Amino acid sequence: MPGSDEVDRIVDAWSRERPDLDFAPLQVLSRVGRLSKHLDRARRAAFTASDLDSWEFDVLSALRRAGDPYQLSPKALLQQTLVSSGTMTNRIDRLVQRRLVERRTDPHDGRGILVVLTAAGRARVDTAISELLSAEAEVLVNLSAAEQERLAGLLRKLSLDFD
Repeated sequence: MPGSDEVDRIVDAWSRERPDLDFAPLQVLSRVGRLSKHLDRARRAAFTASDLDSWEFDVLSALRRAGDPYQLSPKALLQQTLVSSGTMTNRIDRLVQRRLVERRTDPHDGRGILVVLTAAGRARVDTAISELLSAEAEVLVNLSAAEQERLAGLLRKLSLDFD
């Protein structure tokens, strides 16, 4: 096992001050919170290297994951990014201005709109995902592949009630 970390020091101090409480949840969730901050920094750096904000990456990656022809309805984008329709409209407008996406009429529904990833948007999101995976691999460098798989399984189990 590795040495003590800041969470151990915090839990030890609380345990001395409040021995009547069980601080076991802090052992897990404080570490998750602290790791989340490091992950946020790594993600921001990866997206900055690709000249994207995190929200731009979210929209562009949803389109990229949709596969060729890399298009989704605004409603499908809402479902994948969990933002309001007004926020999504604003985001699409800004991505159109940057020429990373285009709006097109849905050929199956003349009243419907599709958001389509442009070649520039595809290049940008492909670069960003490569940068992101490299940054995230660095965060996990001290865990073996088996440890990463076990941790992913435990986190999946924990998150199922929230998704």
